Amino acid sequence: MTDSTIADVQNSEDTRHLPINKVGIKDIRHPVRIRDRSGGEQHTIANFNMYVNLPHNFKGTHMSRFVEILNQHEREISVESFEDMLAEMTERLEAESGHIEMSFPYFVNKTAPVSGVQSLLDYDVTFLGSSSGNRHETTLKVVVPVTSLCPCSKKISDRGAHNQRSHVTVTIKTREFVWIEDIIDAVESIASCELYGLLKRPDEKYVTERAYDNPKFVEDMVRDIAAHINQDSRITAYVVESENFESIHNHSAYALIEKNMTT
Repeated sequence: MTDSTIADVQNSEDTRHLPINKVGIKDIRHPVRIRDRSGGEQHTIANFNMYVNLPHNFKGTHMSRFVEILNQHEREISVESFEDMLAEMTERLEAESGHIEMSFPYFVNKTAPVSGVQSLLDYDVTFLGSSSGNRHETTLKVVVPVTSLCPCSKKISDRGAHNQRSHVTVTIKTREFVWIEDIIDAVESIASCELYGLLKRPDEKYVTERAYDNPKFVEDMVRDIAAHINQDSRITAYVVESENFESIHNHSAYALIEKNMTT
């Protein structure tokens, strides 16, 4: 039996007259290559979500083509080929719009502040691409784990202050290339203290005292990071979120600032 004799059900007509905004595949893993700021290259595994729009008159899209696009690219996809892959996807699926989300762990080699021991720390990174007509847009999202120490607790307590691990999520649109490390550095320099994969006792003393000397409410965190981003001419829009996993409550504290510099 040849392809020409097998029914193409996806291409058959649909009579409900309801277009679909996004249809495609979720959670498919594929190797990727990511350039880092030091001039090296990381090989990691990314999770992909890939969607296109579907006009009202088609019954379905060709799901296998999404997988073909991933596999027909070079064995390991790079960030540089991300936009090309988005354009190829919309063209091959004959769609007016397309969306790709590529999420992966990104590792930074960190040096402990006193002992100098080195260890890797991982960060969750996502590239989001969308295409509609001649308009293409890419967004970078980085989740940076940090330490935050409560200013109120420090003020009212005779001994110590409660602190917690926080996740700061920075989502940006840019007019120029921005390194992932640029975002990480900005957040870690503003937080009560940054995190490390490995600490010796002198390092632990340092980070404890560093956080105590630099208390931050969740509101302080997002405001200070937003103020920093406002000075970066490469960035055209951003969302800054901070979630503090409270150590004295069974809930999180949360704050968000969003700004579009082009409007």
